[in-house]
Amino acid sequence: MPHRIACLGGIYSNHLALAQALRDITGRGVDQIVCLGDMGAFGPHPDQVFPLLAEYGVTCLQGNYDDSIGNALDDCQCGYTDERDNYFAQLSYDYTLDNTSDENRRFLRHLPPQLRTEIGPLRILFCHGSPRRVNEFLWQSTTSTAFLQRLAAEQKVDVIAATHTGIKWHRPLPEGRHFVNVGCLGRPENDGRKNVWYTMLEFRDGQLQVEFVPVEYDTHTLVQEMRHERLPDEFMETILSGWWTTCLEILPSKERQRGPH
Repeated sequence: MPHRIACLGGIYSNHLALAQALRDITGRGVDQIVCLGDMGAFGPHPDQVFPLLAEYGVTCLQGNYDDSIGNALDDCQCGYTDERDNYFAQLSYDYTLDNTSDENRRFLRHLPPQLRTEIGPLRILFCHGSPRRVNEFLWQSTTSTAFLQRLAAEQKVDVIAATHTGIKWHRPLPEGRHFVNVGCLGRPENDGRKNVWYTMLEFRDGQLQVEFVPVEYDTHTLVQEMRHERLPDEFMETILSGWWTTCLEILPSKERQRGPH
């Protein structure tokens, strides 16, 4: 029964951040590493992610992007509603689909959408967006405690861990339950900092401990690779500034206000 689990949110083809995070995690004596989906998107050279996941024995779930790439769908199923956001999402998706090998697409196609396990005595459900929908956005400012408690009760679990929004958060719930958004490894979280994040879950002292761990990596090398691959300048600006330049319209007002005005 695992007592320490490292959680990776959307990798978004950021192989440099992934490599750095995995090196850091191996020094922490974890029992399991779980990636909650979205291996591709946004960054360059999506095929460079998969050897790292295999080398470190990462347990992977299928996010919306992985389902789309694995099955060569028309778009990423990201859930955006804004025309500009969908324009950039399509550029990213088309590039990722064109640069993901058949072998890795087969891997993505057969990933499970959820994982149930235990951490200490606590039952935990890992999913991508939510237990209801792979691309559901659960934001800290707009998601009620009552709703999260109901989700956990319906799923008969003590902890729900998800990602998809790109911004980490944790909320203790009644009856000793928890909801954790594990954040995002592939791009900074719209706070003006260039680092990205992974999440450590540990059962210690009779309760769940949640630690958000910052990851520093070589952003300039990543941007050079993005430029060589002719990815949008807006994506490179996000990596170098720590502020989102796309996918902004989906943000609730409180999360949006973190950004520059």
